[in-house]
Amino acid sequence: MRIKLYSTIIFGLLLWCLYVVFFRNTSLGNYPSSNGKNFNKYMYRNHPVVNIALVVCGHRLQESLAMIKSVILYNHYNEESLYFWIFAEDKLKPEFDERLSEWRSLKHFDFDIKPLTFPTINQREWKTLFKPCASQRLFLPLLLPEVDSVLYVDTDVIFLSPISDIWQYFYRFNTTQFAALTAEHEDENIGWYNRFARHPYYGKTGVNSGVMLMNLTRMRINKWVSRIVPIYNEYKLRITWGDQDIINVFFYYNPEALLLLPCQYNYRPDHCMYINLCNVTMDGIQILHGNRGYFHSNKQPLFKAVYNAVENYKIGTNPYFDFLIPLKATLNENQVKETNCGMLSKETLLIAEKIFGRYQKDT
Repeated sequence: MRIKLYSTIIFGLLLWCLYVVFFRNTSLGNYPSSNGKNFNKYMYRNHPVVNIALVVCGHRLQESLAMIKSVILYNHYNEESLYFWIFAEDKLKPEFDERLSEWRSLKHFDFDIKPLTFPTINQREWKTLFKPCASQRLFLPLLLPEVDSVLYVDTDVIFLSPISDIWQYFYRFNTTQFAALTAEHEDENIGWYNRFARHPYYGKTGVNSGVMLMNLTRMRINKWVSRIVPIYNEYKLRITWGDQDIINVFFYYNPEALLLLPCQYNYRPDHCMYINLCNVTMDGIQILHGNRGYFHSNKQPLFKAVYNAVENYKIGTNPYFDFLIPLKATLNENQVKETNCGMLSKETLLIAEKIFGRYQKDT
């Protein structure tokens, strides 16, 4: 009897170990790696969790909501569980809570609103570096200690493809890479860094930090934060674009840690306002970045048209009739078509046509 009892106990322990190992392995890479609230339900469903981080200060709340809405909109057919990590000023939290809780009742995702946190040394300088609180993203490895990987995006970004399209680039990292960014410019003749920078920068034209895949686990192992602070101290009088310049300096000295993303994952006005510098004919524009206020100006109205279409769309309604059709109509207007960027309406709508076309028979 004792032998049978011991055998049963040992067998049970082995099963328990296999169970623990299995779920621990699924928490690596693109699954949450913590025991915090809302995490276990995602793990037990065996659905990958896609973590999106953003930093919001001042008047950026509406932009942020439009960005979040675009992620939810294009994630309609995917099984990924979305988790938004929002670092925001206290005064913005009530409206975030209200709007996102309303959307969450209609679509499956989750979110956490966290306070802004900067190093105690030079705290004011870090907070006001370039745009208000933008440098917060440099400290994500410490601020999200139980999260393995995140996609950081600026607030002035609109997704025009499922987030899984860019998230899959994590699987392309080699053993030394822990971040992915797009180039700042495709053409050295108009590059900013290679013509004006007074500090080192990555590659031939530098990188743009508006869309950034971050393997936080590897960044913690490589002591990212403790290496970033000395860079700031050394170059703070020579940087123009704040945290983006600091990121460029870091990857100048550590190029093996960076994977360069295709330009369609951070498509900006510079790619089309003069000549076409980013070939999006085959894959379409995946992520639209309306930097320098282009979502709110008429300089290149394609950007404003996309932003307005997302902002006006109501979560839970028919995406074909209530998002795609109005956007197509706006992009067909002469004031859009007659601009350089407006000539890319087909590339702007390419993925939306594929995803939302099936809705046209719905009533």
